[in-house]
Amino acid sequence: QVQLVESGGGLVQAGDSLRLSCAASGRTFSGYAMGWFRQAPGKEREFVAAINWNSGSTYYGDSVKGRFTISRDNAKNTVYVHMDSLKPEDTAVYYCAAGQPPVPAVGVYNLYKYWGQGTQVTVSS
Repeated sequence: QVQLVESGGGLVQAGDSLRLSCAASGRTFSGYAMGWFRQAPGKEREFVAAINWNSGSTYYGDSVKGRFTISRDNAKNTVYVHMDSLKPEDTAVYYCAAGQPPVPAVGVYNLYKYWGQGTQVTVSS
């Protein structure tokens, strides 16, 4: 049974940093992309970042480029997103996902097969 378990969310102030973790288990993720998406109340699910499990190639949504960094630890089967210079508009539930989207569609959430339960990030002004 595939499990993606997010952790690390919380309440922070604008300008602070936070690191989210996604522990993956239940299968090998070789050949998969591991992604982070977020969803704020009343808004559509938004692509944050993704990383190719094998090559380590990374991809970012426009709203987080230069502030967020995605990484992975293959030995721990864990993916991270380090978030710097957080803004109130970063407030959302953050989800970890695994899938095999083609590179041009790495930000399309319905191409990801496995999802975590989400972790809340709240940034106060």
